[in-house]
Amino acid sequence: MSNRWKDWYKSLFLWTIVMLIAKMALFRILVYDKLTLDKIFVDAFDVIIVASLIELFKPGRLKTTLFWTYNGLVSLALLASTIYFQNFGTVPIYTTLMQLNQVGQVSSSVRSILKPIDLLFIADIVVILALSLLMRRKARFSEPKFKLPSPIAYALIFVSVLLTSSSIAAASSTKNELKKGEELGFFAYQAISLWDGLKDKNSRTYANTSEVAQKLKEIEATYPYGSAAGSGAAPAYFGSEQGKNVIVVQMEAMQNFPINLEVNDQMVTPVLNELTSSSFYFPNVFQQVGQGNTSDAEFISNTSIYPTGTVAMSAGFSDRELPSLPRLLHSLKYESNTFHVNDVKFWDRNKMYPALGFDRYFDKPFFNNDQFNAFGASDEEMYRAGMEQLVELNKQQKPFYAQFVATSGHHPFKVPADKNTFKLPDSLKGKQLGDYIETVHYADYALGTLIDNLKANGMWENTVLVIYGDHFGLQPQDNSPEEVNRLLGIKYDPQISRFNIPLIIHSPSLPEGKTVETTGGQVDIVPTVANLLGIRLDNNAFVPFGHDLLNVTNNIIGMRYYLPTGSFFNNEIMFVPGEGFEDGRAVDLKTLEPVADFSKYKKDYDYIMDFMELNDEYVKLLPKRK
Repeated sequence: MSNRWKDWYKSLFLWTIVMLIAKMALFRILVYDKLTLDKIFVDAFDVIIVASLIELFKPGRLKTTLFWTYNGLVSLALLASTIYFQNFGTVPIYTTLMQLNQVGQVSSSVRSILKPIDLLFIADIVVILALSLLMRRKARFSEPKFKLPSPIAYALIFVSVLLTSSSIAAASSTKNELKKGEELGFFAYQAISLWDGLKDKNSRTYANTSEVAQKLKEIEATYPYGSAAGSGAAPAYFGSEQGKNVIVVQMEAMQNFPINLEVNDQMVTPVLNELTSSSFYFPNVFQQVGQGNTSDAEFISNTSIYPTGTVAMSAGFSDRELPSLPRLLHSLKYESNTFHVNDVKFWDRNKMYPALGFDRYFDKPFFNNDQFNAFGASDEEMYRAGMEQLVELNKQQKPFYAQFVATSGHHPFKVPADKNTFKLPDSLKGKQLGDYIETVHYADYALGTLIDNLKANGMWENTVLVIYGDHFGLQPQDNSPEEVNRLLGIKYDPQISRFNIPLIIHSPSLPEGKTVETTGGQVDIVPTVANLLGIRLDNNAFVPFGHDLLNVTNNIIGMRYYLPTGSFFNNEIMFVPGEGFEDGRAVDLKTLEPVADFSKYKKDYDYIMDFMELNDEYVKLLPKRK
């Protein structure tokens, strides 16, 4: 063996490749729950490209630093992506990883999700650093005087790029993000997501929002939404609450299944239960958030626009003048306020609230911090302080729109002992499901204090109260459907039940209440509330991508990010595509059983694909704020 090759086994080039391939294999096992030889090769080619570029440097400290930096950055990205997947069930792209600066705000959630096996991503780095400090001889771990011949390095780069390009071409036809990530591998998936993002940012199919609005009318005319009021009749309940105040409460991690649920001879949500019997209750509504999660829910419920799924809407579109419920109500002389106990800079709300047209926002310094959780103040405190502002507006006879973003229900679902009044059975103690039940019970109680305050100040009968959940709470990896079924005695689907959120609208003119079974989503909130207030959206040049749930009998909504693009809910099924429609799957919304033959829903799939594309074109064309 020549002197050139005798130390090859000591090369950081070799060991970096070996360690990163092992880590990417671990990533596939934890995220995709399987590992095949062909996917090992896909990941290996991706790793070799960058490693070979570094290997072209001369041996020395710089080269050693580059190898360890490469290892460290990839390791942290894989660790962060795994934790993200464990929490949200989707693989993040580069735009999500750019939000890592916000991890500190939810550190308690991250710690509760982190598993011992996740630490294997950084185990080699920790060991080397520890040994370096222990032995105080960094030279011992420096790069040996070995350098792969440049022609071989160039050849490896060429072959790896060629094979990676082939895998990209093979996976480019599918719209299913999870499938695409699995086929491409971590590196190539990030690269193609970046390329698609740049391409979409600069491409325009329509000249302006008016063209999109016209196309939207044309495509909506092809779907049989139906009319609850009958053909040609005025919309049902139109203007029944005209001139009344509007309060929207977005409840953190609130799923629909706790409503009317009894555990250990106690109602989990007595306040919400009472509201469902005296309000419009929509039990078949589903979350539609993307990367921004809670902030995306705020965006959707105020704009009736879908998130793009490629960026948190508060970060990607806060430079726009967003058509919104606050702006609609401004024309009617309403004042709009929003309340959130966290720092307003979290998820760029300091930019999003002006983009939505809110007059004022109230964040962390405004509230007394009673140390409820990592965000600070409890829901009780938020409602108390917020009501002081609303009472003053009411005294001045100013109509108002108020948004309360509740946070007490945030993961990891811990209620301080002095505020926890729910008595769990032994079977639920120490389980996330039990913690969740306690948290939901507290959030329900706190909501009751807001309602009591409205009644005490004579404002209840002059207020339209809208309550909805922002996104799911129960983490799928910690709560199997079988366990939820066994412990609560309910049928629980890992997707339908998880994504099903409540929507309740207290309408003072309808004291008897009404349950509306029509399927809906967060995009449907603005059109439904606007109808009650007597606002015609078409007369205000407002382009909703949702529908008035009180006036459609057959609805369809799309969902992306937590399900792949092309997923939809209609009045009958949830559909989730595979690489396309034919290899997808459908589940009956009522029985929660698989639907074997879903071929008749191909038109629904094609419709929602076109519909979501129009949505994305529309939001890109919205004017920039001055």
